[in-house]
Amino acid sequence: MRSFLRCAGCGWVAPAAEPYPFRCARATDGDDTDHVLVRVLDTAALRFPDGGEPDPFARYRSLMHAYHLATDAGLGDDEYLRLVDALERSVAAVDTRGFQVTPLHRSAGLSDRLGFAPGGGVWVKDETQNVSGSHKGRHLMGLLIHLEVAERLGLAGPAGRADLAIASCGNAALAAAAVARAGGRKLRVFVPVDAPSAVVARLRALGSDVVACPRVPGEAGDPAYLRLREELAAGAVPFTCQGNENGLAIEGGETIAYELASQLAGTAMDHIVIQVGGGALASACAQGLREAAELGAIPREPRLHTVQTTGAHPLERAYARVRADLRGGDGAGQDGAGQQGRLWRRADVERVLATAARHRSSYMWPWETEPASLAAGILDDETYDWQAVTGAMLATGGQPVVVTEDRLAEANELGVAAGVPADHTGTAGLAGLLDLRQAGAIGADERVTVLFTGARRGTA
Repeated sequence: MRSFLRCAGCGWVAPAAEPYPFRCARATDGDDTDHVLVRVLDTAALRFPDGGEPDPFARYRSLMHAYHLATDAGLGDDEYLRLVDALERSVAAVDTRGFQVTPLHRSAGLSDRLGFAPGGGVWVKDETQNVSGSHKGRHLMGLLIHLEVAERLGLAGPAGRADLAIASCGNAALAAAAVARAGGRKLRVFVPVDAPSAVVARLRALGSDVVACPRVPGEAGDPAYLRLREELAAGAVPFTCQGNENGLAIEGGETIAYELASQLAGTAMDHIVIQVGGGALASACAQGLREAAELGAIPREPRLHTVQTTGAHPLERAYARVRADLRGGDGAGQDGAGQQGRLWRRADVERVLATAARHRSSYMWPWETEPASLAAGILDDETYDWQAVTGAMLATGGQPVVVTEDRLAEANELGVAAGVPADHTGTAGLAGLLDLRQAGAIGADERVTVLFTGARRGTA
């Protein structure tokens, strides 16, 4: 098999022709195991695509599980491309734009402002002009293509047109609504009671069923996410960016990493700094860059650094606990012992994470007090893809960064001044880079990528 899905918590492998390889079949409530399906590529049997298609889902199709499912069942490459093209035209009809490879450029203004030398600097990957104004649609377009393939092959059965569901009140919800509408599918969106009215209005205009979810006294966790779990248990399909609910959601986001690898044209990027809420974006980029390195598209993976806020940083908390486990074992790193940024052997990281995955509640749990932040889009109760992101930071020598509200505001001003009208969540990665530069963790001659992920919207 060129690709398959395996649970990072228990090792269960989804059957090759499974139409919905979204969640581990062994997952049960209360078993304290982090059941997250991870798409695994057989990179020895593949090569990195060198096509020039402007649509990333066409350009990188040979790395996609949906493509492998389709072609293994006898669907030809041309027919697969026609399927993707038809969906892309539908997306463009709904959103006025389809999916395109997004630009990467060295920002001279940001590079100078942060004191980089001419050989180093800040490269910005701009997702604000993508479908629905953010990167979120990539995750969901990958899911829609997979659903269409499963139905085309007759694998989905009578439930093939089950309703879709998501919990979000921001970019993920807007992207899901646009992509679901393009696919002619019903979508239910679970939102908090204080969801922005402009977002709710747009969701309803796109035909989504919007359900407001008040907090229940004594109930821990995000109420919208809890109601989503109930909807999924009743038979809805998870059309969500949370990898623990739908492991294939990560694959669509990997197109960002594949594009980055193509745009680097064989040169190395030293660091990448990514803002984290639920963790799907960081997980997708980490996995995609690792695969690109294994396929020879880039010389090595960049160091992955993540950014959360002082109000909510569950990933940093989990990272600290896993790192403490590593320090207590016999894993030897290449940098100063016990310090953040230490480069650990991947085998040691995977061994410790395998144990942590079977004791999830000791590493990842919802925040105790409801936070607030300018970067509201990364205030998820938990980092659902914490395993993959923590592992990537430790194995590449990156680290988590927790930034203040003042730093978020500063970064957004700099990002907008650099010509990208992103919101505070979208420029939060730059806030982390400011802290890393100030701390001396990134040198002036090094090359760094930040992702500007969400366009500014009205607040009404």
